[in-house]
Amino acid sequence: MKPQSVDQMSPIEARIEHARLSEELSKHDQYYYQEDAPVISDAQYDALRQRYEALEKKFPELVTDQSLTQKVGSTPSEKFAKIKHSAPMLSLGNVFTNEDVWDFVARVRRFLGFAQSHKICFTAEPKIDGLSCSLRYERGVLISAATRGDGFEGEDVTANIQTLKEIPRQLAGAAPEILEVRGEVYMTHEDFDRLNQRQQSLGKALFANPRNAAAGSLRQLDAKVTTTRPLRFFAYAWGVISKMPAATQAGVLDAFRAYGLPVNPLTRVCCSTEEMLEHFQIIESQRATLGYDIDGVVYKVDPIELQTRLGFVSRAPRWAVAHKFPAEQATTIIRDIEIQVGRTGALTPVARLAPVTVGGVIVSNATLHNEEEISRKDIRVGDTVIIQRAGDVIPQIIDVDLSKRPTTTKPFIFPHVCPRCGSAALREIDEKKGVTDVVRRCTGSLVCPAQAIERLKHFCSRNAFDIEGLGDKQIEYFYHEGLIETAADIFTLEERDRKSLTKIKNREGFGETSVRNLFQAINARRKIEINRFIYALGIRHIGETNARRLARHFIDLEALRQTAALAKADTPQRARIDIIDGVGPVVAEALHDFFAEPHNSRALDALLKEVNLEPMLAVATTSAVSGKTVVFTGALEKLTREEAKAQAERFGAKVAGSVSKKTDLLVAGPGAGSKLAAAQALGIEIISEDEWFKRTQQN
Repeated sequence: MKPQSVDQMSPIEARIEHARLSEELSKHDQYYYQEDAPVISDAQYDALRQRYEALEKKFPELVTDQSLTQKVGSTPSEKFAKIKHSAPMLSLGNVFTNEDVWDFVARVRRFLGFAQSHKICFTAEPKIDGLSCSLRYERGVLISAATRGDGFEGEDVTANIQTLKEIPRQLAGAAPEILEVRGEVYMTHEDFDRLNQRQQSLGKALFANPRNAAAGSLRQLDAKVTTTRPLRFFAYAWGVISKMPAATQAGVLDAFRAYGLPVNPLTRVCCSTEEMLEHFQIIESQRATLGYDIDGVVYKVDPIELQTRLGFVSRAPRWAVAHKFPAEQATTIIRDIEIQVGRTGALTPVARLAPVTVGGVIVSNATLHNEEEISRKDIRVGDTVIIQRAGDVIPQIIDVDLSKRPTTTKPFIFPHVCPRCGSAALREIDEKKGVTDVVRRCTGSLVCPAQAIERLKHFCSRNAFDIEGLGDKQIEYFYHEGLIETAADIFTLEERDRKSLTKIKNREGFGETSVRNLFQAINARRKIEINRFIYALGIRHIGETNARRLARHFIDLEALRQTAALAKADTPQRARIDIIDGVGPVVAEALHDFFAEPHNSRALDALLKEVNLEPMLAVATTSAVSGKTVVFTGALEKLTREEAKAQAERFGAKVAGSVSKKTDLLVAGPGAGSKLAAAQALGIEIISEDEWFKRTQQN
């Protein structure tokens, strides 16, 4: 059986699928980015992003920052010094079928307002399965190198990158004065085999695949270790360039070659969708003979001027996409079905599998989605199943081989009580729609240890407070020992330990140095940007993107808190939240529910006594429209509406869908109607599209 098509999902099914995938992703990001030891390949991970995008395209109300489509990479490790990227290193959106590629090209045309007859050329290049890295050259000399990190700040791996023979210390020819080269560090199959043979002879752990080996090798604290690792590099993009060497993507890559940088020889320029798909088939046919891992083909709009016009969405450029190779499958046996309880109380079934290797990765778990999925497919312990490692961070079961089912198997009975606290586990009913939620949730939110622990894990996670040394195991230990039960307890731990007769350093698994480092890491996080703080609170439907939107709109937490606490439907406070672009009624309701709850208010007061909030960095603080709330109306003649919105956000403005007292600027085109009248009545400044262009070009 295949996974349910997004097009066939009801809104409630889509919402549950979206939430489930988000929860699974949070568990695996640490394996991939922080530990360089994922249980899945990049291909399967990226495939999940594609399913996310399909869900959000069909159901726009699902777009929250807990969605993978809103995230980039991971917070860099505290083990390394940090380098802030001059320009963000973003990820790519994914497509899987030929039809998806046609849709991608069509979206580009629509955004630019181009007719079907207008030719657009794209570059097509292999997508290397390695570790993204940014190299900064000044006057042709390699100055620094950094990993992608969270897209805005990466790990300083300059000393390590200088050990790679393929990366020149000094560029050849007339390179720009400042040049940031983006590319992929990887390891060939032959070098990977030799490395594992050496690891085995030394009695050390083997690497799971070339990607893990490359990432682990580049992220060594001792560059001497990296020197012994056979790493390679392909350049494929750029960050900041003082002077563009060409007007096209292909032209810049040609310049890279002239500078002495390695560029993949399979990169081609294609001026039709047919040519793009043909080159995809060529690369796929050569995949097994390349000698290094690739997981697809990347298409990029070739003219740089069009790339600039197309701009970016939350975590990916509109002008590029990764066309992924088909998923890999394997057959195994279900040994057990376990029920996990997430931080929102959701009961999620997970199949424990007889370990099986799929594409070089050992798989022992698979998602079962929810109880209706188990019932519909009649999945049982002991069944022989086909698993697929694509579209999910952990694999999913796509079919059951009934011919191999043991006669002793019994249908799985989904529990109606929480396995962690014994509270009733119910499926909520949407009173407005009369639809029963497909997810069963524990009702004991205040007493269930699973929810409390998971909330604390989220609070300390890398995109929230990112407290080094306070990982999942430590949080579970401190919780069960009664030392940390709320977020505020984290910051009072050192003081309480000082007064206690039973010191943490004297407990099994802890030492004086580790405890001192933990306290230092906690104290280092007493200052935090407001958007990360909002995200750390774990409010339902408030992920990183929505946290940024709220922080940018309200500026300080108290304004958000007071507004949300009173933001019932049809109130002025709700109206203030409703004007925030991208924040819908579901998010507004979740904000109200959280900030109006007295228990949460008391916990928040205690937490705010321990930490200091810092303002979120503006997107662009020097533009004439930075920080202003802008509304577009009428028929824009030089920009499509999507392009205008993207441009406004790029220059630091906030785009609202309706005019209110909070509106600073109305950009009115021909045919402007009710919004223009409202702006005139409120005395809001009204400008033309030409004037908008002038202001956004001012510094």
